[in-house]
Amino acid sequence: MKTSLWWWRAAVLLAIIILGVTLILTVRNVLSRQLQPVQQISGTLSTQVSRVLNPTPTIIPDPVTIIREIRSLARLETIKFSVEKIITAETRQGVFEWLVGDSLIFVAHGEVIAGVDLNELKSDDLEVKDGILHVRLPEPEIFVTVLDNQQSYIYDRDTGLFSRGEVDLETEARRAAEREIREGALEDDILVLAGQNAELFLERMFRDLGYNRVVFIQGE
Repeated sequence: MKTSLWWWRAAVLLAIIILGVTLILTVRNVLSRQLQPVQQISGTLSTQVSRVLNPTPTIIPDPVTIIREIRSLARLETIKFSVEKIITAETRQGVFEWLVGDSLIFVAHGEVIAGVDLNELKSDDLEVKDGILHVRLPEPEIFVTVLDNQQSYIYDRDTGLFSRGEVDLETEARRAAEREIREGALEDDILVLAGQNAELFLERMFRDLGYNRVVFIQGE
């Protein structure tokens, strides 16, 4: 009789345990489904707060375009030089340069484009005599002097112990580099070559128009 009672109590206890586990799992699933939207909202709010604290820059171009000048261009570009220059820029050199000095070596790569501006060609600059076309071309000129930022770079920079470096030193070095590149092209006779190339190009063009002989006149 006692043994039968013991088994009955054990069966009841086991049933209670199973019922309790089932109830706990059910409650947990219900709470999980109910809390999921809250977690999603929390995640969304966290993302929005992050966007507020770390905003992404927004670039808005002005839709209004102002045209300052309109003119017809007839520039005959006949030659391009690629030039390299080494520029040394420095400031506050001397006894205390190791304290407050600043110097840099800038390797500059640039291009110089030259040619003839045919806008300056007048009607009386073209004259036919005895079947020969006489042409007086405008003087060759440099159209563009520009640094190639992809290839230009600072090779070395040395600042003093208490110097953070001059903010405008590299800018001044770039300006000097443009001037030196232009001067270097002039020293290498870029204008002479530009004029010669312009004459060769225009002579072929005038011949195609029917002029068998073309003479280019220099100067006034």
